[in-house]
Amino acid sequence: MADADREDEGAAPLDEDAAWAALVAGYDEEPEPGAGSWPEAENVTPDQPKTPPAEDPAAITPPPTRSIVIHPVISGPRDYEVEDDDEDAHYVPPEPPPLPEADVTTKFAWLAVLGGPLLLLVYVLLQLDITWWVILVGVGGFVGGFATLVARMRTGDEDDDRPDGGAVV
Repeated sequence: MADADREDEGAAPLDEDAAWAALVAGYDEEPEPGAGSWPEAENVTPDQPKTPPAEDPAAITPPPTRSIVIHPVISGPRDYEVEDDDEDAHYVPPEPPPLPEADVTTKFAWLAVLGGPLLLLVYVLLQLDITWWVILVGVGGFVGGFATLVARMRTGDEDDDRPDGGAVV
């Protein structure tokens, strides 16, 4: 597309291979000291202003010194005090529903999941000899209790009667 623009301007088309070859050939060359990579007019020293000089100083208009603000007309004094509303002063949430009663199997599964690692931790903290039956009870209790809890999870089959998969719009 760039070549087409150059052809419209009447300039010769750019030889990209020659341009790339020139860039690669000059890759390791150091620039001359004092030679800038941009025009000298764009160099700015700390004592110079950062704005480009204008051709006509009269063309620059200064910013306005004041602005016009329109205030709305208020028909009476404002009351900034908050009204006391006893109903909304404090919110007390309702009591949560009670947890469902767990059956004996679920209680023993939770006891095994929490008690197995706790048994091993007590033996380690008290620096007692850990025998094979302690490891069997600790690890086996955890694994067995976890497997029991996972196997007894609700499957959600009661929601399968909806043809749309349960989505409600």
